[in-house]
Amino acid sequence: MQEQVSTFNALVLPGILIASAAFWCLVCFLIGLASGWSSLSRRFAAQSEPCGETRQAGPLFYSVYLRFWGHYSSVVRVISATDALYLSVLLPFRPGHPPLCIPWNEINFGRTRFLWQKFIVLTLGNEEQIPLRITERMAVKLGLMDHVPAPAPAGE
Repeated sequence: MQEQVSTFNALVLPGILIASAAFWCLVCFLIGLASGWSSLSRRFAAQSEPCGETRQAGPLFYSVYLRFWGHYSSVVRVISATDALYLSVLLPFRPGHPPLCIPWNEINFGRTRFLWQKFIVLTLGNEEQIPLRITERMAVKLGLMDHVPAPAPAGE
């Protein structure tokens, strides 16, 4: 009887670990689909490291929002380089989120507000049109404010 319980326990623990890892990967893939990350990865999967002058923000203490206000808090690293904008997520969240390299000519800039906070909107991909919302603080750290249109005057 003791051998049967021991054998059962030896099979259950690995089964639970495998099922948990599979569920984690499934959730990460579904988030990538809903947020638009997987759409972007079809054309903009990073093939190289950033080149030229670079500025980085994140992943810690920064949040980014993608399509449907999909919230990525402290997991996305954003690098502004001479050639493109690079996005990557921390390794545990990588399933469904390959690193991205989006050329500057595929990015449109704008502004928006949500509740009391102001955001800079980077619309990624001329075909995909996936919004990436970042705080003004993050945009300043990345050196993106020169690309952002001036805010509309009050009362318009």
